[in-house]
Amino acid sequence: MNGVPGQIGRYVVERELGSGGMGEVYLAFSPAGDPVAVKLIRPDRLDPVTRARFEKEALIARTVVGTNRVARFLDADPYAERPWLAMEYVPGRTLLSYVDGSGPLSAPLVASLGALLTEGLQAVHAVGLLHRDLKPQNVMLGAYGPILIDFGLGAFLDTAKDTLSHSGMIIGTVRCMPPEQALGRTKVKESADVYGLGTVLLYAATGHYPYDGARWEAIVAQVANADQDPDLSGLPPALEPLIGSMLAHDPADRPSLDAVMAGCTSVLAAAGLSPMAARHALIDATATDEEGPALGNEPSSAAWKRIAEQAVTLDENEPDSPLDGPPPAAPEPDAEAEGAAEGAGAENVPDSSADGTAPPAPVVEVPVPVPAPRKPGRPPASLQVAEELRSRYAAQPGL
Repeated sequence: MNGVPGQIGRYVVERELGSGGMGEVYLAFSPAGDPVAVKLIRPDRLDPVTRARFEKEALIARTVVGTNRVARFLDADPYAERPWLAMEYVPGRTLLSYVDGSGPLSAPLVASLGALLTEGLQAVHAVGLLHRDLKPQNVMLGAYGPILIDFGLGAFLDTAKDTLSHSGMIIGTVRCMPPEQALGRTKVKESADVYGLGTVLLYAATGHYPYDGARWEAIVAQVANADQDPDLSGLPPALEPLIGSMLAHDPADRPSLDAVMAGCTSVLAAAGLSPMAARHALIDATATDEEGPALGNEPSSAAWKRIAEQAVTLDENEPDSPLDGPPPAAPEPDAEAEGAAEGAGAENVPDSSADGTAPPAPVVEVPVPVPAPRKPGRPPASLQVAEELRSRYAAQPGL
């Protein structure tokens, strides 16, 4: 895709937040003006089976409750030309950015981080899903504490060994990958997330990963080697037993999330801290304004205008989310070979046959309702409201 799209689904795009092995992430706004993070999936990740798995996992992801530690899954369209998903926008900086800029966290703060993220993973696992891509880049640190992001992409993350070299997958994912996935076993279990969390906590405490190398192949070879112990150098003694067990090569040797929680809270107790006090200390240490206090919560004037226009023209008869409607009907198996069979949907009929001899498919014109003309110079009512609110807030800089 060239440039930043103006809109994805019903969300008005403001700017790009980043890109990686899975695709691009954009800051966007709902028709009501709420900020969201929308991720477009890479085209080379697409096939009918993956789209169907994405739809299934997206529907389940919307049911995650009982935690404030996972960015909420809001919306998705598995059958768009490029599938996308919308998540709660979490302002702040990543754990990777914090550690690289400010250094590792102390043992009690790492234990608090571990307890809070464990609670989030427990809610994810309770609905039968895995995160599958835990790494320092996927932990946001802000005014509320640590939040897991990029949840809901599990359908695209069961990657075979021969696809690990995709740009953007090398640095983060391979270094935090459990051995069973490095060995090409795609049917991973909850213990894979325990391993991923272990790599996150190790990085938070030391600034390095359990395995490293100049090339992704070298890293994978180390991760997959049962005789190669993870690098635990620099890990505080209070954390070494817990994190070392989380990074065990055999999934059966890793602790459960309940045991991880108990291990983290015992470190806090030994330091004389309650979980609540430790959480506040973690927020005080990591919530900075370095990347901006709201980091894009206020859309630009151009985005305000598009949001207001979209709010006026939004078709209320459409489902609120692509997930709320049925998936698109699959084309007949021999539709391409026979040219468009009679009765096939217009969207499944090619413009012409391969040799150019078939007549073009009939064009079905769908009337588009035209809004009633407004008086010259009079903006839509919703735009007037938006401008009024902006003026009001501009007059109160303390808000």
